[in-house]
Amino acid sequence: MEKLVSTQWLSQHLSDPNLVLLDCSVRTEVDQNGQPYNLSGRLGFDEGHIPTAGFADLKGDLTDQTSTVEFAPPSPEAFCVAMGALGVGDDSRVVLYDNFLSAWAARVWWMLKWVGFDNAAILNGGLRAWQEEGRPLSTEAPQHPVRMLTPRPRPGLIAGRDEVRRAVEDGATCLIDTLPTPHYKGERSMYGRPGHIPTATNVSGVDLIDETGRYKPIDQLRAMHEGYDPKTRNITYCGGGILASSNAFVMSLLGFEDVAVYTASLQEWAADPENPMTTE
Repeated sequence: MEKLVSTQWLSQHLSDPNLVLLDCSVRTEVDQNGQPYNLSGRLGFDEGHIPTAGFADLKGDLTDQTSTVEFAPPSPEAFCVAMGALGVGDDSRVVLYDNFLSAWAARVWWMLKWVGFDNAAILNGGLRAWQEEGRPLSTEAPQHPVRMLTPRPRPGLIAGRDEVRRAVEDGATCLIDTLPTPHYKGERSMYGRPGHIPTATNVSGVDLIDETGRYKPIDQLRAMHEGYDPKTRNITYCGGGILASSNAFVMSLLGFEDVAVYTASLQEWAADPENPMTTE
């Protein structure tokens, strides 16, 4: 199975016995002050999802609920238990989709890779593409038996603050800010302090997606990453590690060998005045 699959492919394989389809959507609302906040996408899932899909809750048991950082990953063991409850086992094939730029799906894809599971794909275009093609939706609860997913952690796929600090100091690791360019330049700010982590370059995760909601063709994605070394250590970040996961997914498609996501991203970094920020 390829890492990126089409709606046609999914339609043809929905009934495969070892295929687990998961909706990873998160609902984003705006408060009275114009600030966005995130809610579980469960309500939208219950109103209509791709047939056979289960719901992977990034605001629930797929994150560490004790952390002050939104979307903090749980332990690999806890993540594998949560995925097993959704029917994902060692021999499963998994397809992930969402309602927003495939970024939520990419976050779950990256965490699966982090715990050592490689047989997962993202539905290109997500729920939007499926609906625009007039394909059916369902409100029925999925019936997936609980399975065992064995954790085989790859700790190098998630970067922490200390590694990012070292990257700023030594320059041996490439930092990639995946927020839209106005945020990178400090013209807009959602995380307390404007700008980006020093030495970071910018590849906007939003720009990875075309006007149909699908990932751009591979040659265009490769051009966006021209000048980056596929063999160098690369760390992607954004505000909460979501767009950063989408960029890490794309870099995996492009053959980059050593990519990590700073999952805490600017939520953590910008909150500590000892961590440098720049608009230059």
